[in-house]
Amino acid sequence: MTKPIAVQATLFWASLQSKNEMSDKYQVDLGELSDKAVMALEGMGIDVKNKEGQGNYITVKSANPIKVYDENGMPIDPTVKVGNGSKAKAALSFYDWTYKNKSGRSPSLVKMIITDLIEFGDSADIDDLDFL
Repeated sequence: MTKPIAVQATLFWASLQSKNEMSDKYQVDLGELSDKAVMALEGMGIDVKNKEGQGNYITVKSANPIKVYDENGMPIDPTVKVGNGSKAKAALSFYDWTYKNKSGRSPSLVKMIITDLIEFGDSADIDDLDFL
C-alpha cells in the first residue's frame, strides 16, 4: 500500500452515518483543497474536481459508515450531523476498481479528524451564524 497523504479540507455534503440517496454510499466531499494537496492527489492518480463554493474537491465514498474523530482522537458521536463548512484533516490513500467493463482509481479515507465542527440542522445555534 502507498503511504497515505494528509490534507486539510472543508467538508461538504457529509453523509457519514446514513447513505447518500443518489450514490447509495456513505460519502463526503473534501473541498477547498490546497494546490499542494491537489498535486499530491493527482500524483496518486486521483481526479480532483472544481466547482464554485467548494473549490478543488474530491468525493470520498464508502460502503460502511464513516467514523470521524475529534482533535483528541476521540470518536465523534455518530448522531452528530457534520454540516457544510466543517474543517478537517484527512489521511487519504486510494484503491483501484473494475466494475462492468469500467475501471478507475478512487480516493480511500484512512482517517479523518474534525478540527472545526459545524453541526447541521436543528442542533446548530442561530447565534453562531453570520447575519448578512
